[in-house]
Amino acid sequence: MNVLDRFRLDGRTLFITGGSRGLGREMALAIASAGADVALTGRDVESLNRTADEIRELGRVATPIVADIGIPADCERACREALETAGPIDILINNVGGRRVPTPTTEMPLETWQELIDLNLTSVFLCTKLIGGAMVERGQGGRIINISSINGLVVTPGIGGRSYETSKAAVLQFTKTAAVDWAPRGITVNAICPGGFMTDPNKRWSRENPGLIESFKSKIPMGDFGQPEDLGPLAVYLASDAARYVTGAAIVIDGGYTAI
Repeated sequence: MNVLDRFRLDGRTLFITGGSRGLGREMALAIASAGADVALTGRDVESLNRTADEIRELGRVATPIVADIGIPADCERACREALETAGPIDILINNVGGRRVPTPTTEMPLETWQELIDLNLTSVFLCTKLIGGAMVERGQGGRIINISSINGLVVTPGIGGRSYETSKAAVLQFTKTAAVDWAPRGITVNAICPGGFMTDPNKRWSRENPGLIESFKSKIPMGDFGQPEDLGPLAVYLASDAARYVTGAAIVIDGGYTAI
C-alpha cells in the first residue's frame, strides 16, 4: 500500500459544525477532497449552500443543515438531523466557536458568559455525546476532532472575553477524557489548537485593533499569520487511518507562537 492511501477517506462521512466559512469550510473541503461525504452546519444559508455546492463539485455528497450550534436545543436538533439524513457518521469535527465579544470580566453579564460557554464548550459536549455516542453504539470506530485554540494553553494579553480562554482550555481536557473512555472502542479523539489565522473575524479585528494584531504578529517566529487552508491537511490526517494510533493529543498549529 502506498503511504498516501492511508490518508484517503473514501466511503466515510463527516459531520462538521460551522462548516460553511473560515477554518470550517477549509477542513470540510479538504476532507471531501480526500473522499468523504460531508454534513455541515452554518447559520448563514447563502454561505452554507455555497460551500455545499463546492463539496458537490468535488464529487461528494453534501448535506447542509441550517443551525445555530451555540444554542443547545438547536445543536441537538442538528446532530439528530445529521444522523437521520447523512448517517452513519464516521468523522466528527467540533469546529464552532469564537470570542465574539471582547468584554472585560468585570463588565461581562452572566447571560453573555453562559452564551459563550455554550458556543465553545457545551456544543462540543452535545455533538460528542450524540454523534460520538452513535459511533460507540455502532461499534466500528470513528474519529473526533475538537477545534480548541492556543488560547486554551496561553492567554493573549490586552483583550477581554476570557470565557474564550476558559472554554477552550476545557475543550482540551474534555478531549482527553473522551479519548481515554473511547479508545477501547476504536474511536480516536484529538484536538487542534490553531494560533493566529486570518479568518474573516480576525481580518475585522485587524482593522479595528491594528496595534493588538501587530503585537501578536510580531511574536510569531514564522513572521506571519496562518491561512485557513493550512488547517485542512492536519484535519485530513487526524480523520484518516494515518492517525490510527493518535488519540488524546492537542496539536498546535501556530507558526511557533507558543514555542517562545
